Amino acid sequence: MNLPNIIRPEHTFIGVSVSTKWRALQTIADKAGKAFSVDGQAILKALEARERLGSTGIGNGIAIPHAAIDAMSSPRGLLIRFAQPLNFEAIDDIATDIAVVLLFGENNRGEYLNVLAAIARQLQSDGVLAAMRKARTVDEFYSDFIADSRA
Repeated sequence: MNLPNIIRPEHTFIGVSVSTKWRALQTIADKAGKAFSVDGQAILKALEARERLGSTGIGNGIAIPHAAIDAMSSPRGLLIRFAQPLNFEAIDDIATDIAVVLLFGENNRGEYLNVLAAIARQLQSDGVLAAMRKARTVDEFYSDFIADSRA
C-alpha cells in the first residue's frame, strides 16, 4: 500500500486547535472539503455517522476517522496533529493528539480496509509515532509518518 498516493504533504496539518471530538470532525470536514473539492457538509455528515457507530479513536493517542463519500473517486486522506490532545472517546481513554483521516468512494469500499490496515501498521512501526510527536514542522511530521511506507 503506497500511503504517499493517499495522504500527500499538502494535506498534512500540525497545531490544529479544537476543543472537542465533534469540533475536530468539523475542522477535518472543512479541510478535506477544500483539499479534495468535495462538499464539506457531506463529509461531516458521513464522519459523524461513522463516529456514532463507535469511536475511531484506536488508542495510544491516535484516531482514524474514516467514511465513504459519494464524490470520492479514490481513497484520499489527511494527516493532522492537534495543538492539544482531546477526548476522542478512544478505547484506552488516552487523549488523541494525532488523526489520520481516510475518505473513500462507495466503489472503493473493498480497498479501504487495506488502507486502514496499512495506516495502523505504519503507526505501530518502531519510532514512527514518537518521531511524529516530536516533529517541529509539517514536513517533518509528514516525513516521519511516511518513512518506510513505500515498500
